[in-house]
Amino acid sequence: MPTTKSIYEKRRRPLDSLAHTLIYFCASISILLLAGIVGFVTYRGISSISWSFLTTVPSAIKETFGIAGNIVNTLYIIAITLAIAVPFGVGAAIYLNEYAKPGRIVSLIEFTTETLAGIPSIVFGLFGYVFFGITLKLGYSVLTGALTLSLMVLPLITRNTQEALKTVPATYRSGALGIGATKWYMIRTILLPSAMPGIITGIILSIGRIVGESAALLFTAGSGYLLPKLGQYGEGLIEKVVQPGGTLTIQLFLSMEKAQYDAAFGIALVLLVIVFGINMLTKYLSNKFNVNK
Repeated sequence: MPTTKSIYEKRRRPLDSLAHTLIYFCASISILLLAGIVGFVTYRGISSISWSFLTTVPSAIKETFGIAGNIVNTLYIIAITLAIAVPFGVGAAIYLNEYAKPGRIVSLIEFTTETLAGIPSIVFGLFGYVFFGITLKLGYSVLTGALTLSLMVLPLITRNTQEALKTVPATYRSGALGIGATKWYMIRTILLPSAMPGIITGIILSIGRIVGESAALLFTAGSGYLLPKLGQYGEGLIEKVVQPGGTLTIQLFLSMEKAQYDAAFGIALVLLVIVFGINMLTKYLSNKFNVNK
């Protein structure tokens, strides 16, 4: 009588052992690379981090070098870019997933979105400089940079929102429509809350790309590092939008170009902390808005 063996009792083949070894080896390499980069940047940049470094701007008179202006410019560009890209990206995803009928037009829109995601950032920068900077006469400004980055992150937000909406079970839709809810009410109260973890993930990943972008901003936002001048009614905050504003990555590039390596590694460390914070925020918000948990 033949004996039956459980799959767990079968002897592991040599190729399986080799595959497991390669998988763990590749995972270890990834961890070591990350640890090496973080460790090296921290070792070279920690000596440059100080309160003055984070709260002042470069000044030959005061003999200071700080990145406060660059931090503010980065926050400006993040806020304006998301204010433009998120409504368009989420709206486009809702249309493609819930309203548009499958066909050539939908395929063309999706192909265009995927193509936009693959265009090099330097090309976006050139387009933004010519169209927003020259044609619309915005010049080198925070607004020009934000408009250009909006085009860059729009595909990322759209695709992530689409995939998040596709994960919502079809029974949610049929159940809501079956009890008499309108389609927009169903989307607003059921689909979007259910897909919120994926949508937030796409938005925060877009923030990561905005923070790390430099090529496109070289042609559009400029390299200004001054803080906005606050008037009696805070009008300087609005005026800053149409003024040049270099982000942290731009200042990092300029510091390396001037052989200011200590300052460059200090900025790099600040960027690593920001990226780490973005990843932690992504995980926290995804878990918080996950209605299936």
